[in-house]
Parts: sequence; C-alpha cells; structure tokens
Amino acid sequence: MNQLVLMALAATLGTWLITALGAATVVFFKSPNPKAMNLMLGFASGVMIAASFWSLLAPAIEQASRTSKIPAYFVATTGFLCGALFMWGSDKIVTFQRERVDEKINRIFMLIFSITLHNIPEGLAVGVAFGSLQSGNHTAEGLMGAITIAVGIGLQNFPEGAAVSVPLRREGYSRKRSFLLGQASGMVEPVAGVIGAWLVVYVEAVLPYALSFAAGAMILVAVHELIPECQRNQAAQPYSATTGIICGFALMMLLDVMLG
Repeated sequence: MNQLVLMALAATLGTWLITALGAATVVFFKSPNPKAMNLMLGFASGVMIAASFWSLLAPAIEQASRTSKIPAYFVATTGFLCGALFMWGSDKIVTFQRERVDEKINRIFMLIFSITLHNIPEGLAVGVAFGSLQSGNHTAEGLMGAITIAVGIGLQNFPEGAAVSVPLRREGYSRKRSFLLGQASGMVEPVAGVIGAWLVVYVEAVLPYALSFAAGAMILVAVHELIPECQRNQAAQPYSATTGIICGFALMMLLDVMLG
C-alpha cells in the first residue's frame, strides 16, 4: 500500500480513537462539562474553517492552475459546492427519516446513522489532505496542513462520540453498550480516509476537485452544525465558544504562516 495511503489510514484511525474517547465519557460522567464542550467545538470550528482555505482550497486552486485546462476558479467553486451539497443532501436524508419515525429503537438508529453519515466526508477530507502530498505538496507545510486537518476533525469528533453515547445512556442502555455504539459511529472515517487518499494518489486529475470538495463539506459542517451547537449556552457563557473559534483559527493561521 502507498505510504501516503498508510499515513491517511493512521490519521483517520486517530480521529476514530478520539471519537471513542468522547464516547468513553459516558463511563465516567452522566453528561460532559458544557463549558469544556463548547470550547472544544468552537476550537474545532476555527481550525476547520482556516484549514478549509489554507490546506484545501488554496492548494486546489494552485493545482488546477498548473494541471487543468478548465479555469481554476471553476474547478474550485464546483468542487466546493459539490462538497457542501453532499453534506446538505446527507442532512436532508437523515432529517426526513427522523420525521418518519417515533419509536425508541428508530430514534437511536437515526442518531447513530446521522453521526456516522457525516463522518464520511470528514474521513475523505483527511485522506485527500494526505494523498495530496504526492503532487508537489510533500513539504513540511503540506504535511503540517494535513496533520492539522486531522487534529481539527479529531477534536470535533470528541463531542460527537459523547453526543451518541450520552443519549443512549439516557435511553436506558448500559454504559458498555452506549460506549460501543458511540465509538462505532467513527469507524467509517478510516475507510473513507483510505478511499480519499487512494483516489488522489492514483487519479491525480481528481485532486483539485477532491480538495475543494473536502473544503465545502468541512465548511458546511463547521457553520451549520458546530458553531450553532457551541453557541447554545451563549447567555451563560458568552465568550467560551467564541474564544475557542478564534484560538482554533489563529493556531491554523500561525502554523501556515510559520511553515510557509
């Protein structure tokens, strides 16, 4: 197996492990600390927004300018919109299914399914970031960008793991079963990561589209899910989530400028 594909696999196994750690909170706590969760979600949002430009869109535009006969702006915009539309469509499918079911078992299934479904483009984003290192991006800056994307996605996977296991516990499931089902929602990421890296490594023409696709998916997740979620307690903790967003964005910007 190609070295970059193996790196993508290792990185996405790491993001799955953080999902498992989040799910493990159900073993020790009835519910996670809201302030810490808001800070972590905000931090992950800031990292993902910054990484979407510096580590995904900017390289996509540069790669398209060098290799594609289609204008770079069209390639980047098309890939970005497709990524956002994919996440939007996934969300609509899950919402539609939720509205059709009322029974406890179906609610639980849809909760796990919804988290698992949106982990697919997150795994793809990590895989694409590592796979792109083969195409003239195999530098310290490129590697750090790929690692930062994995870290950002991993951080937001922690509350996602808890978001599955804690409600399961509240529904009467045992701690062990709640943990096992919670961590299982992240197991799709290594599979998606390997697929994303393999496509980019072996089908180079898809790289600009794949990078911008991952950026669109990440931006939609950050803006539609993470930021509203971390702002829920805004009245009681007005700057907790905002501080996380600013720090996450600043860290990604610092790493990019420092390594650039």
